[in-house]
Amino acid sequence: MREQPVERVRAHDPHPADARRAARRPLVFGTLAVVLVAALVVAFVTGDADNQPAALDAAESSDGSPTGNAEPGRDTAGDPSDPDRTGTIGDTGDTSGSSDASATTSDAPRRTTTTVDRTAISVLRDDGAPSDEREMREAFTVSDDELTPKSVVASGKGLFFAQNMMYRHNVSVYDRGGDKVATISDRVDLAAFGVEDGVEADGSPVEATFTPDGRYAYVSNYKMYGNGFNPVADDPCDAGDWDDSYVYRIDTKRLRIDKVIPTGAVPKYVAVTPDGSKLLVSNWCGFDVSVIDTAKNVEITRIPVGRHPRGIAVTSDSSTAYVTVMGESRIARIDLAALAVVGDVPDAGGTPRHLQLSADDRFLYVSNNLEGVVRKIDLQIGAAVGTVATGLQPRSTVLTPDGTALFVVNYQDGTVSKVRTSDMTVTQELYSGVHPVGITYDPATRQIWVANYAGSLSVFVDR
Repeated sequence: MREQPVERVRAHDPHPADARRAARRPLVFGTLAVVLVAALVVAFVTGDADNQPAALDAAESSDGSPTGNAEPGRDTAGDPSDPDRTGTIGDTGDTSGSSDASATTSDAPRRTTTTVDRTAISVLRDDGAPSDEREMREAFTVSDDELTPKSVVASGKGLFFAQNMMYRHNVSVYDRGGDKVATISDRVDLAAFGVEDGVEADGSPVEATFTPDGRYAYVSNYKMYGNGFNPVADDPCDAGDWDDSYVYRIDTKRLRIDKVIPTGAVPKYVAVTPDGSKLLVSNWCGFDVSVIDTAKNVEITRIPVGRHPRGIAVTSDSSTAYVTVMGESRIARIDLAALAVVGDVPDAGGTPRHLQLSADDRFLYVSNNLEGVVRKIDLQIGAAVGTVATGLQPRSTVLTPDGTALFVVNYQDGTVSKVRTSDMTVTQELYSGVHPVGITYDPATRQIWVANYAGSLSVFVDR
C-alpha cells in the first residue's frame, strides 16, 4: 500500500516518442524525482517502526514479561530517546527532592475512546444487588502512543494508574472517562532524593498500589537504567548479585514523584497494609520481600521467601501477609510483627501468581498461571475448596467488595472472565484485547479496567 505513490509516478513516465524531449529537460527534474522516491522510502520505514508494539513478540517466561535485554528506544547504556519527556506540572517551587520532569501532559494525546453510554462513567448508587447477579458490559477502550501497560490500578478516588515499564518509561494517569490526566516520567535524579552517589536514572514502572486514603501511590520499578546500573536481571533469573531497584512514591494531588525508596532486585508486586503502616514489595530476582515503613519511607528489612515471589495479599488486621512464590509453587505466610515466614498455605497449585483475599480473611483466591485455573483456598481448613478453568494463562485478578464475584484476565486468550465465587463458576467471558495482564475495579462506578500489554486499556461496567 505504501508503494502506490511510487507506482503512480512510474505510470506517468513518457512514451518512447516523448523520451527525446524529456532527455533535454534540465537535470534538476531528475534530481527531484530521486529525492521524492527517497522521501517515500523513509516515510514507509519510519511509519511502520512507529506503529510496532515494543518487544511484545519476544519470548516470554512463566510470568509473561519479555525476556530480551535490549529495550526499544534505548541503547545499551540506557540513554533516553523518548521525545515525550518535556513539560512539567505541579508546584515547581517544591524543594523536597521531587523531580521537576516527573509528570508531563500532552496537548493532544492520541487516544481512542468508544463509549457505550454516559452511565459508563457515572457514580452508581448501591441498589443492594450482589455483584454475582450483575452483568459485565463493554464500556469503552483507551489507546494511545504511550501505552504498553503491565498493570492498571484504581485509586478509589477517580484516578487510574497504568504502568508502562521500560517500553515507554512512564506511568499514564486517566480519569473515569478515559481522558488522560498526566504522563509521569520514570526519570529521577537519585541524588536529589537522598541516594548517596545517586545519578540521573530511568526506571521501568511495573506495578502500583495506593495508600488506603488514596493520597499516595507506590510504583515498583522492574529495573533501573543509567550510569552505573547494569539492568541484566530478567524473569528467568537465579538469585545473584543483581542491581537493587527503587519504589517511587507519587503524590496523587500533584501527580509527581516525591519519594524514592530503595528495594530489592527486580521488584514486582506492591501492597500497602490496610492500616497504611507498611509497604510490601516482592523482589522477583532477590527471592525476598521488602518491608518498608511508610511513615519514614525507608526499608526496614527483607524477608527471604524463595524463588520468584510475586503476588501479595494482606489480612484486614494487617498482621499477616500471603506471598506467592511462583518459582516454587508455594504461597508463603509472613508474620508482619515478627517479620518472618511462619509457614506455607496448603494446596497452592502450580505457578501461583496473583492473590485476592476475602474481606473476612477466610478465602484466598489464587491464579495458577500455567495450570490455567483459579483456585479458592479455605484458610480455616487449609485446602482448596474449588477450582475453575478461566482460560489460557490467567494472570491478575480483582475481587468485588462484596466478595461474590472475581474478575480474571486470561493472557493468551485475550479475555476477561467473571467468576461467581460461591461455586467457582465462570458466568461471563468477554474479549478484552491482546495480552490482557492487569485488572482493577472501581467500586463507585463498578468499572473494571483491563491493561492489555499490546497497548490499550479496556473498560467494562458491571451492571
